Amino acid sequence: MSIADPPPARRSAARRFVWIAVVLALAGTIAFAILKPHPSQEAANRRARHGAADQAMPVAAVRAQSGDMPIVLQGLGTVTPLATVTVRTQIAGQLVKLGFKEGQEVQEGDFLAQIDPRPYQLQLEEAEAKLAQDAAQLTNAQVDAARYRTLVEQDSIARQQLDTQDALVRQYQGAVKADQAAINTAKLNLIYCHITAPVSGRVGLRQVDVGNYVQTSDANGLVVITQMKPISVIFTLPEDDTRRVRARMLAGAALPVTAYDRSGKTELARGTLATVDNQVDISTGTVKLRADFPNPDEALFPNQFVNAALLVDTLHGVTVLPTAAIQRGSLGTYVYLVKPDDTVTARKVTL
Repeated sequence: MSIADPPPARRSAARRFVWIAVVLALAGTIAFAILKPHPSQEAANRRARHGAADQAMPVAAVRAQSGDMPIVLQGLGTVTPLATVTVRTQIAGQLVKLGFKEGQEVQEGDFLAQIDPRPYQLQLEEAEAKLAQDAAQLTNAQVDAARYRTLVEQDSIARQQLDTQDALVRQYQGAVKADQAAINTAKLNLIYCHITAPVSGRVGLRQVDVGNYVQTSDANGLVVITQMKPISVIFTLPEDDTRRVRARMLAGAALPVTAYDRSGKTELARGTLATVDNQVDISTGTVKLRADFPNPDEALFPNQFVNAALLVDTLHGVTVLPTAAIQRGSLGTYVYLVKPDDTVTARKVTL
């Protein structure tokens, strides 16, 4: 029994399959030979991936030393003038002159403004005239009273007439005192017409121009004077930190305070702690402190935010390290200690 040969179409498909398999195998062999890393390249790649771990990391080491350790407390503060005065008129009248320039430094007693004094000069003259009139009447009443007293002693007139005259004398005496008070008031008003600086400091922007009618009820006043030299900084510290501060102040120590800018890097001025507030802010648990600064160059400006550094004390003969050497982690506060074999180990420390 013979087996029939496969049809020509089936034989052709089988040959194509064989050729495709051979081509794929050959392509795979060539690709493997091309893409296979060279041993030296593999080593280079391995070094590139693990070079950081295989190489030693350079570090700097310092010796712990014995020295002085300042204890400094930091607080956020606001520059606050020792005196800020709104200059207001004490009488009503027309503003006829200003004696300052905006931004000018003035001293206590310097001339600032002039109110029209003529109405108050007339009031003074009127009060003086009234005083002269009442004084003349008082003199006449006193003469009559003396005469009536003599007549009463001679039993020439009734006692009641003398009593009435004595009451008239006292009336005129009261009028004279009232007239004198009116004169003093008029003189004081004339003084108030000439407005002077109540404190030394820098003048701000004027609030009213010449020619306006000013009154004591004006809310803005004429100008604001702010004392710049000296000046103060009010800052806050946690209530627990103020215990040591108060103890040092009670001992008579003058605690220095340094003011830095908002970034805390640039020193602005140096001063001295003046006082500690008498109560704790229960909402924040902090206490306010005031430090005074001479501020000769006016580096501190009112309402400026600053960082205040208060030097409370200085510890002498203690072990000191750079701040960068102190680490914090699961061990708490620690440093890296260099061993004799040039390796390091973590050592817990107490600050």
